[in-house]
Amino acid sequence: MKILVTGAQGFIGKNLIAELKNRKYSEIYEFDKDTDFSLLNEYCAQAEFVFHLAGVNRPENPSEFMEGNFGFTSELLTLLKKHNNTCPIMISSSIQAELENPYGLSKRAGEDLLVKYSEETNSKVLIYRFPNVFGKWSRPNYNSAIATFCHKISRDEEIAVNDPNVIMKLVYIDDVVKELCNALLGKENVVGRFCEVQTVHTVTLGKIVELLYSFKLSRDNREVPYLSDAFTKKLYSTYLSFLPKDKFSYPLKMNVDQRGSFTEFIKTPDRGQVSVNISKPGITKGNHWHHTKNEKFLVVSGIGVIRFRTLDTNEIVEYNVSGDKLEVVDIPPGYTHNIENLGDADLITIMWANEAFDPNNPDTFFLEV
Repeated sequence: MKILVTGAQGFIGKNLIAELKNRKYSEIYEFDKDTDFSLLNEYCAQAEFVFHLAGVNRPENPSEFMEGNFGFTSELLTLLKKHNNTCPIMISSSIQAELENPYGLSKRAGEDLLVKYSEETNSKVLIYRFPNVFGKWSRPNYNSAIATFCHKISRDEEIAVNDPNVIMKLVYIDDVVKELCNALLGKENVVGRFCEVQTVHTVTLGKIVELLYSFKLSRDNREVPYLSDAFTKKLYSTYLSFLPKDKFSYPLKMNVDQRGSFTEFIKTPDRGQVSVNISKPGITKGNHWHHTKNEKFLVVSGIGVIRFRTLDTNEIVEYNVSGDKLEVVDIPPGYTHNIENLGDADLITIMWANEAFDPNNPDTFFLEV
């Protein structure tokens, strides 16, 4: 299928084209403000579907709203008519089309133009009034508060929040792209006169800022956000996409002694903690038990043995472990246990515990196996 995408270098355009290529659509005509305008005539002659994403958001002069959002749409439709091309056309509008400001008026004028075009040509027209769209590749200090906040917070810059109680309606870029790909297949989500992205998040500005600062802090406290919440998951991915290129990595605190080291990697509010344990040759670590805390050990390098004993017996159970055979060993409550390095190199073990370590309630009692 031959697909024309206007606004190809914009936020939605970049994400849509990337996914279209993922889905093996090979004939994509990319048109943006820097594209030779003469190519648009050729594209309009051949296109079998048009994603009209081009538009003006923040011009220097308000009069440019109408020129960019109405004028270019008119030129696009004129070229399609010229070639008698009645392929489906989707237009990216905005919820501000309901307002009487210059931007809203220009968007509504573009919508009306498309409706009239559909009546004249019997072409299928899909109008999407998007709320605030957020996600990777969005542009800070432009028209997205989330993009601006992510950019600034990740760089230790101050942000301005006039009213944290402002309620925002948001759609995530992946949900937008999924809907547009469905529309390409004739499976658009129609609601009344318009088409809509099915998943819309309603969140206060204050909550968004709170989450973003918690993401920044998570590097220090090693906590992973509560990702079972769909909005938090999407916002966290967005925040990470704005990290400065020289700030992708961050150090962990290694607790080092003559036996090796123990380093907390990540913690979660409800899924426990992951740590990395390094034992020097001949070293035994552990010799303790837990009431409720349980763990999983995974040796990824070296050779060792994990031993268990219940408190009321002298019987010792042993599990040989090796980085050559990745195998998880459960550490049940009520068993005192240890791990010994039997090799000549470091024994490296990934350890998961069902709860983050609480120094006020460690649930750890030392007892030799």
